[in-house]
Amino acid sequence: MDGSQMNRLPQDTLQLIFSSLPLRDIIACRSVCKSFNQTLTSSSFMDLISTRPPLHFLALRPPPHHHRHRHRCHESFQPSLHVYDSCHNKWLRFSLDFLPFRSPHPVASAGGLVYLWGDSTNSTESNKSLVVCNPLTRQYRVLPQLGSAWSRHGSVLVDSVNRIMVLTELAALYFSGSSNKWLKFSSNLPSKPRSPMLISNSVYALCDVGSPWRNRWKLFTCSLNSSNDHHHNWVRLEKPEWGDIFDIIKRPRLVRGSGSNEILMIGGLKSTLSLNPACSTLLILKLDLDSLEWEEADRMPVDMYRCFQESTKFKVFGGGDKVCFSAKRVGRLALWDSGEGWRWIDEMPGNGDGLSRGFVFEAQLNALP
Repeated sequence: MDGSQMNRLPQDTLQLIFSSLPLRDIIACRSVCKSFNQTLTSSSFMDLISTRPPLHFLALRPPPHHHRHRHRCHESFQPSLHVYDSCHNKWLRFSLDFLPFRSPHPVASAGGLVYLWGDSTNSTESNKSLVVCNPLTRQYRVLPQLGSAWSRHGSVLVDSVNRIMVLTELAALYFSGSSNKWLKFSSNLPSKPRSPMLISNSVYALCDVGSPWRNRWKLFTCSLNSSNDHHHNWVRLEKPEWGDIFDIIKRPRLVRGSGSNEILMIGGLKSTLSLNPACSTLLILKLDLDSLEWEEADRMPVDMYRCFQESTKFKVFGGGDKVCFSAKRVGRLALWDSGEGWRWIDEMPGNGDGLSRGFVFEAQLNALP
């Protein structure tokens, strides 16, 4: 291709030709030859396609210690981010070999960027750093170093305006881009936060306020608009009209809804209110954050739910109009699409027999770390 007549065209003409292609084809063309790659990664071309909508993928998080184990067993193993393209019903792989870290572990994404934990290659100790990168452009930035305890026990929350929080039960770290440092404040939640998320200047999470014998899940929130950087007050979000809505769901999880004013709560629909009831299906509820009103979004079909009945644990990830469900020994993912209904996702990377975790990755070529 380097000797092709096409490469003799003026750069402006080449860029106009490529700008007419779908974003998926632009990404593929960058791997054709060095000349195409230079044209498609230039700042002028990035400006030309800056208004393109992102590609919506569902990315898999590797299980803890997965990369480290694979690295020890296979010297040729290259770290990757596996994503599912629901529009074309196929799996894609983005290499992470451009990162100078041992065992990079992707955990979250927002605004076209992926956030991951990485071990420094220059140290024999486990020095975890949080790294932000764009797998499409292979650009990255390393955030100020954190202790390994934060990577083991903290949940990483990010949003499209580059706000970052690492949250635990007792404390939280908030990254301030203006000062380029982490700000620490106490969280003092009643229990370990489940499914925390950062939406429109507020953090939402589920917490168990029950006893060792019986779980009682409640929704908590705190605002990031507080003038005090060292303390943020969590409050229980509830209304009398909600009634026993948290009592009818077993093992609830939260995922983002559509837009910035919606949360989805997903869990098993209890058949009774006994101590350890069986579930009849998986239920998706929708909370409007403006009106604070719940409504049912959908239920998993009974035939599909039978595959999840025997599993004691399940995982939920995704957001917006697409949510994935995984469980041990199921061997594939169940996908809920608000527009197209329910279907299975097959041919998962790896053995696909365990609990899969993940996040939404909105791929963009012009996203800068």
